[in-house]
Amino acid sequence: MAQEIAVNIPQTLDPVYSNMIQIAYKNDEFTFVFLHQIPGINQAKAKAIVSITPQHAKTLLNVFSKTMADFESKFGKIEPSQQGKQGESITTIKGYS
Repeated sequence: MAQEIAVNIPQTLDPVYSNMIQIAYKNDEFTFVFLHQIPGINQAKAKAIVSITPQHAKTLLNVFSKTMADFESKFGKIEPSQQGKQGESITTIKGYS
């Protein structure tokens, strides 16, 4: 059963833009490091780090899949970028494990 909750977003909370993500996991959490990379430069800046339980990660996957399907039914299928067609890129972040 869906439950409505009031969400309080502080006025001081600034949105961030991310064009890359690093995902790490261990037995009790998934950690998402949202990054911003400027095209043509071999560096990225971490903009936010979010850790969640594996159960929440599974829920996020399900909600994201449904949301993507809804988006594509409204706006059309999203085609993979050229980079995505060539294979997954691997990003190593120094100083984070």
